[in-house]
Amino acid sequence: MEEKVIHQEIRFLRNIQDYLREFVYGGIDGAVTTFAVVAGAVGANLDPVIIIILGFANLFADGFSMSVGAYLSSKSERENYLKHRNIEAWEVDNLPEQEREEIEDIYRAKGFQGPLLQQVVEVIVSDRDRWIDEMMKDELNMMEEAKSPFKVGAATLVSFILVGFIPLTVYVWDYFYEAPFDTFLWTSILTGMAFIVIGVLKSWVNRTGLWRSVAETLALGFIAALVAYYIGDLLETLLLSNYG
Repeated sequence: MEEKVIHQEIRFLRNIQDYLREFVYGGIDGAVTTFAVVAGAVGANLDPVIIIILGFANLFADGFSMSVGAYLSSKSERENYLKHRNIEAWEVDNLPEQEREEIEDIYRAKGFQGPLLQQVVEVIVSDRDRWIDEMMKDELNMMEEAKSPFKVGAATLVSFILVGFIPLTVYVWDYFYEAPFDTFLWTSILTGMAFIVIGVLKSWVNRTGLWRSVAETLALGFIAALVAYYIGDLLETLLLSNYG
């Protein structure tokens, strides 16, 4: 019983790790876009209620759009792989000599010669599925994506909403309890902390330097917020002056 529980826990952790990339990039997009909306609204001196409305509208609309895009992209890659695999299967069944020569050419280019080359080729072509796999990998440079398109989309949606909600937390708190502090300042601090955590995860996923990954993520969020803030401020100035 204990072994079964341990096995299930290990499998669960592996599933999380498999979709961590989608979680990281969904979280980055969620935090950047929502924080940019908040910064632009603050730059335009909009009422906090309007900031909450715009923030949540962006959070769910963009999150859904991103998750659908991730799902369709993953599904399209899988369908493209299956289409080419079916083509290779037809060629193996109907043009076996030509496909065998291609296997010989592939392994000859890898340095196999003489009897060893023929032995390797015989082992490969003796199993139809192995033969097709080799053609997909070495001829077309295509590997089957094991991830579920639905789970890819779900991981993107969950991370986008969870991390993207962080820039709105202070404004939601202020709406109910009238926070006695600078809402945008604390929003920036919390969002910066979220960027640091996401940057650490991105470093682990991409196997890149920790400080570089964190700095890149922070810089991305800062630039997006800065641009949004000053565009909001500029539009407020222009529109109000024209209105007046």
